[in-house]
Amino acid sequence: MAVPEHRVPLLPLTGFVTFTTLDLSFLRVKWGGNGGWTWEVSLMIVSDSLSRGVTKVAESTPSLFGKSRTRGGAAARPTSLAFQGRRRPGAAAVGGTPGVESPSCPRRPRRPSETLRPLPSPNTLVPGPPAGTRLAATPEGGGSGSGGAAARSGPPVAEGFGDEEGGRVRAAREPQGAPASAEMMAEEEGPPVELRQRKKPKSSENKESAKGEKISDIPIPERAPKHVLFQRFAKIFIGCLAAVTSGMMYALYLSAYHERKFWFSNRQELEREITFQGDSAIYYSYYKDMLKAPSFERGVYELTHNNKTVSLKTINAVQQMSLYPELIASVLYQATGSKEIIEPVYFYIGIVFGLQGIYVTALFVTSWLMSGTWLAGMLTVAWFIINRVDTTRIEYSIPLRENWALPYFACQIAALTGYLKSNLNTYGERFCYLLMSASTYTFMMMWEYSHYLLFLQAISLFLLDIFSVEQSDKVYEVYKIYIFSLFLGYLLQFENPALLVSPLLSLVAALMLAKCLQLNVKKGSFVAKIIKVINFYLVCTLTITLNIIMKMFVPHKENGHMLKFLEVKFGLNMTKNFTMNWLLCQESLQAPSQDFFLRLTQSSLLPFYILVLIICFLSMLQVIFRRINGKSLKETVTLEDGRIGERPEIIYHVIHTILLGSLAMVIEGLKYIWIPYVCMLAAFGVCSPELWMTLFKWLRLRTVHPILLFFPRLMTELMELQEFYDPDTVELMTWIKRQAPVAAVFAGSPQLMGAIKLCTGWMVTSLPLYNDDDLLKRNENIYQIYSKRSAEDIYKILTSYKANYLIVEDAICNEVGPIRGCRVKDLLDIANGHMVCEEGDKLTYSKYGRFCHEVKINYSPYVNYFTRVYWNRSYFVYKINTVISFQS
Repeated sequence: MAVPEHRVPLLPLTGFVTFTTLDLSFLRVKWGGNGGWTWEVSLMIVSDSLSRGVTKVAESTPSLFGKSRTRGGAAARPTSLAFQGRRRPGAAAVGGTPGVESPSCPRRPRRPSETLRPLPSPNTLVPGPPAGTRLAATPEGGGSGSGGAAARSGPPVAEGFGDEEGGRVRAAREPQGAPASAEMMAEEEGPPVELRQRKKPKSSENKESAKGEKISDIPIPERAPKHVLFQRFAKIFIGCLAAVTSGMMYALYLSAYHERKFWFSNRQELEREITFQGDSAIYYSYYKDMLKAPSFERGVYELTHNNKTVSLKTINAVQQMSLYPELIASVLYQATGSKEIIEPVYFYIGIVFGLQGIYVTALFVTSWLMSGTWLAGMLTVAWFIINRVDTTRIEYSIPLRENWALPYFACQIAALTGYLKSNLNTYGERFCYLLMSASTYTFMMMWEYSHYLLFLQAISLFLLDIFSVEQSDKVYEVYKIYIFSLFLGYLLQFENPALLVSPLLSLVAALMLAKCLQLNVKKGSFVAKIIKVINFYLVCTLTITLNIIMKMFVPHKENGHMLKFLEVKFGLNMTKNFTMNWLLCQESLQAPSQDFFLRLTQSSLLPFYILVLIICFLSMLQVIFRRINGKSLKETVTLEDGRIGERPEIIYHVIHTILLGSLAMVIEGLKYIWIPYVCMLAAFGVCSPELWMTLFKWLRLRTVHPILLFFPRLMTELMELQEFYDPDTVELMTWIKRQAPVAAVFAGSPQLMGAIKLCTGWMVTSLPLYNDDDLLKRNENIYQIYSKRSAEDIYKILTSYKANYLIVEDAICNEVGPIRGCRVKDLLDIANGHMVCEEGDKLTYSKYGRFCHEVKINYSPYVNYFTRVYWNRSYFVYKINTVISFQS
């Protein structure tokens, strides 16, 4: 592209001046005479464009020339005027730099006749003398030291010299705060040249002028000083160090507490395995099976075609029990060569404790991202550990699926929090997106109920999008992650139908369809509000419709008992079914007790959480009403604004914690998901100056300094010596391994059967799992040994499952529960009609005594079907006779 060049003759001098416009920021001035001398000056314009005819001249060092350009074509500081002089050999120099003596052009002293006159004010026209006068030279002051640069040259640089018809021009603007020497002009050889007003520019020139003015008006952030950058780096470094240290210390604390509680290192392998209770024993037993397998492929095949766990049943244990953690742990144990360094049980629980450290670190980072200070992360960790009775079940059951999965969910929430922030740069946004994708998929693979939690998260994001406090593009990118994770999980979980009929897939599909049908209308208008309401109704309707259609065409048996449980839980249905009533009697599935709220209040967590939640919720409502009234939100919210409700990540957490809290008020077991984020949100509010500024702005206060100093006393717990002593169970397991045949099948309570499968490897009739209808039915039938049924009925039930041995637990048979009606024998009597549950129910009298009592007496007909082969204080083992011998 040719550079525009304008040549103006200097009359009556025999010379010329050439103006070359390089771009909107640079101007090259070249002047000379017919005698052979030439000189060039390159000027950089810092604030206004050439099309306005205004320049700003300030002092700068020549080394900054060509390097002071910033974004938008404007300059951050008033730096201009750097000279690149050229003269022909032998020509006399007529210009120079003040303050620097040029060897080829010594400075000329000022004549007494020369007077100084000030520069005209901006945008004023200077009347010129009659035509034919000479052009005044205008040497400009140099400023301080070597930083100044000027030239004894022709008229001030301005657009208009390029106009062929000439004319008067606007005087140049001086930057505010310029030195006095730059504000004074001297006349040098005669009066100044006549100035005439230039013609009105064309329309295209007006557009260029407006564009240049817009570019120059963009505020450019100044580069932070070195000490500020160092402070930021130190803050981030200390925060990251504190986050990692908190996670490591918590993992070490769990390891030390576990050792103190069970004396783990001083026990034999059988006694260590007994510490795994219930379903935890089943998970660890499959980890042992993987280590015993000749190869990884063979081990996976045996788990996917498992017929050695439950009698008369072949199950895909990997799909049904989500055994991916055990597969990964076994691979790591063998691939890292840890077999010669550490025992398998220590390696297994060490991974779980390490994940809990990651869990705490993720909560730390989330609170840090929300509040801007890592002190909030420290307070989050402190509250998490203080309330660990309500934040985690790691102390009671290590291999639970939630202990493997929730750390990844915390990482996903931390990445989502950073992704929703408005002031995130491109690289940070990309990193958060990748971390969120990986953690979402891993979380879905680790836990069979993970898609329900993601469904609640999707609802929170949907409401966030409805409130229009964040760009919908980010929200829909998260929806794409859900779809990808569901699709990949469906393939790798052996085409798990539960993922296809999950409400998460139906909701995300409905949201995508609604987005395709959504019209583009002006935001804030009445039509846009109506479309928002229609879109909300459309999404809800499509979600329910798609879920019903998927359940009609996709064969599934997953979680049918959960729907029945919820119907009974909320009073929509009544039942005498043993399984449903047994689930309702479980403490984790009941409503929270008063002790739960008392513990949270004593640790000061609940009061601060309620305060923070109220402030954030009211601020969020304020933002919503401002949206409804058509008021636009500020692009950048400062601390003094006191509008914490305009931050999308805060609103997401408020909605999410309200949804989780609502469910936790109905089912206490969900507190282990809710309370960690209560700790995070409360710590954010206590340490966030923006939240307090919002409150103070409402209360018309200036400054208040809320301070919370609370340090947990954890060392006292580590000093307490505890002991896990269960000799009766150890004796039972030892007898089974020594006396029972390898092909024997044992029947008993599901919790005990899990321990037998882990400690002995023998086959059992039932498992402590509640996600399969067939297993639930088996559990109900086996529990009949504690009901008022005949010996013949019990014998038929046990032989139908090919059981060889029956184990009766004295603790269940003689159970004295605090709540009458929730004991196992009471639930069985209600289901069998041997107890009146409500008024109007018909009582069925049983002529048989309770089987677990009658079989101990050793009289006919019980001795005909069962023979006692072992007993101790807690357990009675009976061999089921294959040949029935009736005795009188």
